[in-house]
Amino acid sequence: MAPVDPHSFTESTQPATTHIALTLYFDFPSSTIHASALFTLQTPHSGPFFLDTRSLTIHSALHADQAIPFSLSATSDPIKGTLLTLTLSNHSSFILTFSTSPSSSALQWLLPPQTCNKTHPYVYTQCQAIHARSIFPSHDTPARRIRYSAILNIPSELSAVMAANHVTRRPPRDDDAPALASLNLNWCSQDRVVEEFVMEQPVPPYLFAFAVGQLGNREVGPRTRVYAEEGSAVLDSAAKEFEGTEEMIREGEKLFGEYDWERFDLLVLPPSFPYGGMENPKMVFLTPTVIKGDGSGAQVVAHELAHSWTGNLITNKTNEHFWLNEGFTTYAERRIVEAVQGEKRATLNVGIGWRGLNEEVERFKDNLEFTKLKNNQQGIDPDDVYSQVPYEKGFQFLFRIERQVGRSAFDEFLKKYIAKFKFQSIDTDTFLDFLKENIPGIEKQIDLVLWTEGTGIPSDAYEPELIVYKTIVSLANEAATGRMPGEDEVADWQGQEWELYLDNLPKSIEASQIVALDSRHKLSESKDYEVKVSFLQRAILCGCKEYYGEVEKTLKAVGRMKYLRPLYTALVKGSEEDKVFAKRVFSEARECYHPIAQSVVVSIFSKHM
Repeated sequence: MAPVDPHSFTESTQPATTHIALTLYFDFPSSTIHASALFTLQTPHSGPFFLDTRSLTIHSALHADQAIPFSLSATSDPIKGTLLTLTLSNHSSFILTFSTSPSSSALQWLLPPQTCNKTHPYVYTQCQAIHARSIFPSHDTPARRIRYSAILNIPSELSAVMAANHVTRRPPRDDDAPALASLNLNWCSQDRVVEEFVMEQPVPPYLFAFAVGQLGNREVGPRTRVYAEEGSAVLDSAAKEFEGTEEMIREGEKLFGEYDWERFDLLVLPPSFPYGGMENPKMVFLTPTVIKGDGSGAQVVAHELAHSWTGNLITNKTNEHFWLNEGFTTYAERRIVEAVQGEKRATLNVGIGWRGLNEEVERFKDNLEFTKLKNNQQGIDPDDVYSQVPYEKGFQFLFRIERQVGRSAFDEFLKKYIAKFKFQSIDTDTFLDFLKENIPGIEKQIDLVLWTEGTGIPSDAYEPELIVYKTIVSLANEAATGRMPGEDEVADWQGQEWELYLDNLPKSIEASQIVALDSRHKLSESKDYEVKVSFLQRAILCGCKEYYGEVEKTLKAVGRMKYLRPLYTALVKGSEEDKVFAKRVFSEARECYHPIAQSVVVSIFSKHM
């Protein structure tokens, strides 16, 4: 037994899957997908063959119409799910038929009232970190990359997008899905349509993605369309917010080399989407909360774009090396933002990240393992330890190298790194070996072991020195003496400045100061959720009950975990009354959250109540 990943049943002694041909029938009334998958293996295999599954019903396993013996493990691992074992006899391909469960951890099925346009149902995926296995059996580890094709049979009034090239939209045919014939589906019904897609580049399974709903789109550049629900105000707002995307792509290419994914389309999902963005290649998923009306939401797009090189082209081998995805991408994002929006915006990002990193180290003070870049996640659900550490400490590590060798030398190194490892999955040691090979002596100038395997924040990390950053932090610190910023001091502040200010307010600030601050600047009413949630978190910690109505409204309006986590955590750390309030709001809002977000809130409750 030689597992390749603590979060997967995948065995290193068994051949990799090189291609999966998926056929998916979407049954909205039952919140179920009935499917078949043709697997092609790297080499023929005899003996046991393992695949990851979660909450799947397996109907059959076939090769040339002959049954292949298979079994599901009697018990389900709480993290890895259920092991599917096939007994192969020199097989290099096989077909599985299966159905998803309404409780699939990757899928959120939305009824019309839960969508933006309120008229049609919607379903979308979120497969990171280990949730692709709840859609189709797979080697669900970033250590294995696959190509795939997909035929989606959906209601004809809806349309589909995927993180793949769109081939065609057409009527269903009898020969589309012979493996599904035994399920008696209405495959060729007149009210159904087929959408076909193909992903020709090899990607890790967590980047598998689709959405089905009543979708419209707007062209915003030669390589970019913005998609959102047709008939909602979101579509036009998103097109305006992201009209500068092509400039960012060109800047990314200058820094990191050719963009290898042809398209960079954007899908703005319903507000329940649990992340700010998801870097699915060719079709980035975004929360509507990034649409702020001032173009600053494009910074999230810059992050997802940067993943096109660091994360999608070069991928962490397992989640124990997640910083290779997110630290690199945070560094790359800030370089793109600096080029497009200027040094001030990039530096404010660094400052907000610096504060966030310090807060995360405090969060993990009882388990410092997860303040390491390279950490041990055996028996750990990666969703439970998701944090800003791999993003911000990873960024700090790379920025430390840049400061040591100079920007031009580091830029040259980055291009070599991307060219060397593109379309591969690597670990921290592989990166460090390449670093030492290409920048000789770097290990004598920077303590690489301390940075990658040490806990906390190294002493040679960087807190921004730009005057605008120091001014805002100083203003926040002055709140301890009762001083609030004047109108002239905040006249040109945007969301980032307010977020930095609020994040740096002293814990000793009094409730009356919070109320006065809001009375003057209307922060609780901000359309920028970064500002609103940061303010409401402070209000909860100060016991300002007059804002609990806005807290409830916010928790019921959005499902982004970046907002749910601090608000629910602040509540459950408070009084018994606060805990009762948190439980009630969650019970009423739960069905509007993605399953991943539901699990995160449940874990917060179990830890603090």
